[in-house]
Amino acid sequence: MSAPKAAQIVTRFAPSPTGFLHIGGGRTALFNWLYARGRGGKFLLRIEDTDRERSTPEATAAILKGLTWLGLDWDGEVVSQFERRHRHAEVAHEMLARGTAYKCFSTPEEIAAFRAEAEAKGASYAVFQSPWRDADPATHPDAPYAIRMKAPRTGETEIHDEVQGIVTIRNETLDDMIVLRSDGTPTYMLAVVVDDHDMGVTHVIRGDDHLNNAGRQQMVYDAMGWTVPVWAHIPLIHGPDGKKLSKRHGATGVEEYQAMGYPAAGMRNYLTRLGWAHGDAEIFTTAEALKMFDLKGIGRAPARLDFKKLENTCGHHMATTDDAALLHELEGFLQAAGRPALTEAQRDRLSRGLYCVKDRAKTFPELLEKAQFSLTKRPVAVDEAAAKALDTVSRGILKSLTPRLQNASWTKDGLESILNDAAAENGIGFGKLAAPLRAALAGRSATPSVFDMMLVIGRDETIARLSDAGA
Repeated sequence: MSAPKAAQIVTRFAPSPTGFLHIGGGRTALFNWLYARGRGGKFLLRIEDTDRERSTPEATAAILKGLTWLGLDWDGEVVSQFERRHRHAEVAHEMLARGTAYKCFSTPEEIAAFRAEAEAKGASYAVFQSPWRDADPATHPDAPYAIRMKAPRTGETEIHDEVQGIVTIRNETLDDMIVLRSDGTPTYMLAVVVDDHDMGVTHVIRGDDHLNNAGRQQMVYDAMGWTVPVWAHIPLIHGPDGKKLSKRHGATGVEEYQAMGYPAAGMRNYLTRLGWAHGDAEIFTTAEALKMFDLKGIGRAPARLDFKKLENTCGHHMATTDDAALLHELEGFLQAAGRPALTEAQRDRLSRGLYCVKDRAKTFPELLEKAQFSLTKRPVAVDEAAAKALDTVSRGILKSLTPRLQNASWTKDGLESILNDAAAENGIGFGKLAAPLRAALAGRSATPSVFDMMLVIGRDETIARLSDAGA
């Protein structure tokens, strides 16, 4: 008899649409995506938009855009938590029927008075114990009520967490939390559990700032007789100084990193490695990450953002990315950064020139800087350092080159032969000739090889630039 088929793994990412997609949220989404996709499972997306005052369509759009840029696709439609509020209320009333929840008629004033009294007695925190928990329904007034969970009063609740280990919570610290407010709206704690259950989520992978919520949410699972998912609470991302990541450390939003020019593949690699390890693996493709990623590799300590390491990782990916894909992503960067789009001529030259610049750049701005020779228009602006190479003698040599290049074989060997002959005829080494050539072709002293530049911009443009410089 064959073994029973294992249940399909289902993970989810559930951001609140109150702002941009934080880099920590991007990593959480990535971990969920890698874990599910690497095991043939589903990755779902839920927008927790119950806070109607702070939730905006613009923030939702920014989150979806950030995930798409990172290359994280999701299964099915995006779920709106707000639109499921009637289902949440239905579950709250079902708990009433089961006897695992009760109607509480305590007013805000009565609860505030309880807190004040406890505080006066020196209690730093006091769990509100509603007088309605075990009240006879016959004594219930005809008044608005909230629905509260019946939390266990004694013993302990254990959270079995794949990252944090076994976390024990004393039940005396758990309050009879409200699951449905007196105005009929569900609370976050209830909505999250109902949504996760209904969506078939098997693994809840999220930031460890939610670890305290797990104990209270587990009560809802138990009250409804539902299977508790696998918990995995991952440490937050800190800045290089070890403090909670904030604007003072630099960019905190995913789309900011796109606008700064980091390639998505490099960003995925870096974020995967940030707080997770698999042996000595540092640089890897997404396909390799899907095979390697597991929950056991996630560390318990907060990860520190290291911009130098991020740049080095991105540099590796930029150098190995297919030219067409790199050009496509570069155009996405230009749009995200609000920079002018490439002209058709610039696009054509850049696509031919990526091979000689992409292994020297770590970001798209660096790539554009090194490829400037292919993007600039005549007359080429020459910077101060390069201008020193364009003396009278050098200009004369450049001028004498133009007729030789008219019928030259436009290959590296053909160009090499002509330029070496010109250097020998003038009694100089090739290095002495390369400096004015760089100035004429790019207007700079630091460039790709002169042969690469000439091959990329072509015969006509090369001759025209040399003629300009030799005039």
